[in-house]
Amino acid sequence: MTTAICRQLGIKYPIFAFSHCRDVVAAVSNAGGIGVYGGALNTPEQVEIDLRWIERQVGDKPYGIDLLLPMSYVEVSEEEKQARIPAEHRRFLDGMMQRFGVPPLDPNADQLHGLLGDTKFTPEQNAAILELVFKYNPKVFVSALGTPPAQLIEKAHARGMLIGALAGKAKHAIRHKQAGVDFVVAASYEAGGHTGEIGSMVLVPEVADAVAPLPVLAAGGIGRGRQVAAALALGAQGVWCGSVWLTSTESDLLPVMKQKLLEAGSDETVRAKCFTGKYARFLRTAWSDEWDRPEAPAPLPAPLQTALIADYIERIAASAASGKVDGSTGAGALITSPVGQIVGAMNVSLSAREIVREMMEEMTEATMRLTEVFEEAG
Repeated sequence: MTTAICRQLGIKYPIFAFSHCRDVVAAVSNAGGIGVYGGALNTPEQVEIDLRWIERQVGDKPYGIDLLLPMSYVEVSEEEKQARIPAEHRRFLDGMMQRFGVPPLDPNADQLHGLLGDTKFTPEQNAAILELVFKYNPKVFVSALGTPPAQLIEKAHARGMLIGALAGKAKHAIRHKQAGVDFVVAASYEAGGHTGEIGSMVLVPEVADAVAPLPVLAAGGIGRGRQVAAALALGAQGVWCGSVWLTSTESDLLPVMKQKLLEAGSDETVRAKCFTGKYARFLRTAWSDEWDRPEAPAPLPAPLQTALIADYIERIAASAASGKVDGSTGAGALITSPVGQIVGAMNVSLSAREIVREMMEEMTEATMRLTEVFEEAG
């Protein structure tokens, strides 16, 4: 089953797979959907390595890239950021590391960057990655945070690329449309990572009506075929999925993190500012619980919160990767990942190809079931 945007991109299935893992991106594109590489967590050097690898894997099949393009930044250097971090916040995190027995980083070991990757949340990093977008051949570019600037849209269109943007409210979607994007991703409250406050049953048709005839993709809590069918019924032309790939066999999450996701229920996520300084949904772990303690300081605004926690997140990732902790102790209790409320249905690790196949089979079954209902109703 295809839609107008599928035909435009030459893909078989209306599944847009967002992932920071290049293996997932390539696997979904090769399975008939389209993988969209999240570049915000990597250095420009790593992004170039990954884009080159993806293009070798997918051949002439389409893939995309996604970046954070916030409307405003705290324009300060890394040194200035560190100087603006209150001592109270460092004491709080030092105490957390001590209580959970998270050792300092080994200066001689290669470090994992954990959930923050190498993101600096700066215009300079985005500009360097954007240069690579036009050096390689993605068919789709998506702004995950903010309306793409006019110059970027013009340049993308000149290369034959479709450009999209995420929206958590209809007014944001309208702003994107007025800027000249080709499609809008309606990102609902159920989604992982940076997300809005409106549920999908309300948001998707609202956005679809607001920007018609522009194509809309539904995002948030989607990982099953019935949800794809529901999204199409609500007026979307496809779905934007991120969380469901985190437990795939291709996923590069640490084993302890993947196991925590496989065991989690749909009620075990939290939407908080303690990760990036902006509201984002993550798996609820001891990390978010610690920030909820009465004596905990308030999270800092972006990008200062990222600058604050970066070294501590690296310590947690390195300790969790050592294999010396389980998911309930030490760094294993603290480690977390962005994930949506679909996590409760992510109970078995399947390949990305199997996930795509199961989603499409279930979507077909749901559609046939509805057809029977309508036929019986006369």
